[in-house]
This record gives sequence, C-alpha cells and structure tokens, in this order.
Amino acid sequence: MTEGTYSTLEIDAAPEALYDVAADVASYPEWATGVKEVEVLESDESGRVDRARFVLEVFVKEIEYVLKYTHDRPNVLSWVAETSDDLKMLEGSYQFTLLDDATEVVYSLSVEPNFTVPGFLRRQAEKQIVSTALRGLRKRVAEGG
Repeated sequence: MTEGTYSTLEIDAAPEALYDVAADVASYPEWATGVKEVEVLESDESGRVDRARFVLEVFVKEIEYVLKYTHDRPNVLSWVAETSDDLKMLEGSYQFTLLDDATEVVYSLSVEPNFTVPGFLRRQAEKQIVSTALRGLRKRVAEGG
C-alpha cells in the first residue's frame, strides 16, 4: 500500500464475527459514518461481495466510487477503488488477528482524491475515517450485527 493511515483496535469478538460484519458492505449505511449509499454490483459464487458502488458524504461534497474486494476470511478483507471522477486512488484493508481473549483489528487506508485537498487535511480525514470505522465495527459486532 502507498502512503496512508492505519490504526489498531482490540475488539472482544472472534475474527470470523468481525470479518463477517466488515464483509457485509451492503449494511454499511446502517453503521459506518459518512456512508450514504452502497450498491452491491457483483458477488462471487459464495455470495461474497466482489464489487460495490459507494456514495460518501465527505466534508461538503458527495463522492462516488466502486470498490473491488479481495477476501481471505477470517484474516483479511481488502479493497481497491476502480477509476472514478472523484478519486485517483483508494485502497484499504481490515486485518484480523486472534489474540488470547480478543481480536486485533488493523484498518489501513490510503486515499488520493481527484480534487485539491492539502496533504495535512487528507491525512486528517484518513485518520478520522479509520478511527470512526474501527469504533463503528466494534459497536456493530457488539450489537450482534
């Protein structure tokens, strides 16, 4: 992954449960802050999302993009954006590592918008997205999501 942001959080849940919540991208508007809309475009023979279209509310702008997913349940869920009017590049992943009594979740994200954003603001936005996503994932799993 190119320059980006990552954060780690220990969550009291099995890697499989965390992976399943993270891989259920159609439900993101219910729990992921800023995600306005998700449309699953393609799924594989196991029902896992291959491609999905997202609409996000970022600052005062709505951005739209399509993500292509790679699955390695329960260890890693990763994605990369296809070319879009709003993004030059977006790639990220959730990594799930079983500890003694919890799971370590590492969320990595690298974004390069197609519109001008100073580097420090972009990094701050990445940090906010990453920390909010981890907290949302923890809450969603705790709710049995």
